[in-house]
Amino acid sequence: MTVVVVAAAIVAQGDRVLAAQRAEPPALAGGWEFPGGKVDPGESEHDALVRECREELGVEISVGARIGGDFTLADGYVLRVWLATVASGTPEAKEHLALRWLGPDEYYDVAWLGADLPVMEAVESALRRG
Repeated sequence: MTVVVVAAAIVAQGDRVLAAQRAEPPALAGGWEFPGGKVDPGESEHDALVRECREELGVEISVGARIGGDFTLADGYVLRVWLATVASGTPEAKEHLALRWLGPDEYYDVAWLGADLPVMEAVESALRRG
């Protein structure tokens, strides 16, 4: 059975992207990712994305276009990513070690987790296309 994980590529000022530094599990701690999480049973992917950003960042988001296809993760998990903007609130690291807004010249200045690196490449392409 495939488990769907959703993530938000939160964009501000047209080209700044929010990265979040994992606090856990120990194997992933310190790596950078796009915020998000598992879709709960009976929950839509869109609703899960909004819920996860509320829980992890304390913000309400507006969900935009989906980025790429399914990004394969370990153990039968699949990652699906959407562009998003902050509709209200200011992102806070509630479940992460740190948050960082990355401009175009900083997109690869953080140690992206292996699963999130191809996502950043897809986000960068989408933002370049406008």
